[in-house]
Amino acid sequence: MVKPLVLKGEKITKKRKAVSAEDNLQVQKKTRESRADVQEDDRWVTADAVDDIRGPIVIVLPSTLPSCIACDAGGKVFVSKLENVVEVEPHNIRQVWIVSKVAGTDNIGLKGHHGRYLNCDKTGILSAQTEAMSPEETFACIATPDTPPGTFNLQTQREEFISLTDDGNNIRGDAKSVSFNTTVRIRMQARFKPQLKANKEMKAKEKIGRKELEEAVGKKLDDNEVRTLKRARVQGDYHEKLLLLRSKGKHDKYA
Repeated sequence: MVKPLVLKGEKITKKRKAVSAEDNLQVQKKTRESRADVQEDDRWVTADAVDDIRGPIVIVLPSTLPSCIACDAGGKVFVSKLENVVEVEPHNIRQVWIVSKVAGTDNIGLKGHHGRYLNCDKTGILSAQTEAMSPEETFACIATPDTPPGTFNLQTQREEFISLTDDGNNIRGDAKSVSFNTTVRIRMQARFKPQLKANKEMKAKEKIGRKELEEAVGKKLDDNEVRTLKRARVQGDYHEKLLLLRSKGKHDKYA
């Protein structure tokens, strides 16, 4: 990384311009780093709406102790206990499914860690042994009616539901209607959740100090000018506002 140029005197206009150009690069670099932090946010959070569901997910079952749907390398689907009951996040790759959107529909496919898709046959048996999606490998994710956001029901193409058995030891795909046993929660990585991603990117744009703004402009700024530039970074007209302040500074100097 190129170090900022050390000024010998603030009245040297040419050197001030050189520092401003360099500091602009530093501001842009910090913005890129902030965006990278957003992209690498691997915390597990709860999906609140159907549109949130994307990327790697954990399907949390309505069991007494936290558990989820998992599969082994042979495609056997089973109930797996979650060890982290506070954060409710996976401790084994077998507990993670990758969401694939089905083109032209609201349905999704769920790919296991071994590259094969969750399937429900006509008898309600779940497995994960097929390499491509057919109707039996696609599901409708339906928000649970009359409940707070964050719970869903996975419906097969036969209009039946994935359900935890009454003993809590197995899962099937032939429940005829929505019930407590069909209600699941979806945990997903924060970087894929649209609202969180948008909020973090907005905060990243706002995250710049007076010093960086003054170095970019090439002069001291008052509180109103700092607020104007911070707001412009969020609204997308930062460079226009920056040029206006630079131009104003030149006019003030020669007035």
